[in-house]
Amino acid sequence: MSQTDTPDTEQPAGPTAEQARAAEEALLNEAQQAAEGDKPQGRNVDALLNVKLNVRVVLGHNKMPVADLLKLTRGSVIELDRKVGDPVDIMINDRLVARGDLVKVEGDMIGVALREIVKDFAPAD
Repeated sequence: MSQTDTPDTEQPAGPTAEQARAAEEALLNEAQQAAEGDKPQGRNVDALLNVKLNVRVVLGHNKMPVADLLKLTRGSVIELDRKVGDPVDIMINDRLVARGDLVKVEGDMIGVALREIVKDFAPAD
């Protein structure tokens, strides 16, 4: 990576952490009720489809002393803990939910092709 930008790409801020937790709990309750065969009591998953979540694609990480950070200039290289070709992490509200590969989309835009869904992203009760 040859820019001083942070390695995360981020979409505009979404809901508060409390709203995100409430939406997540509602989804988990719906899934649990469906698994147990109970009918949801007037709740509809469609109501959650418009909830915006914070999505980040993490290329890698690095820790460095503040002194080294202050020496960075335009064109400085920050080594990350990943190799070229390694999958990137897809984080939703600071939880790892998937991994994928960077792909070129329209023009000079990039995107992520999902490679694997992390199945244990739901919290254990």
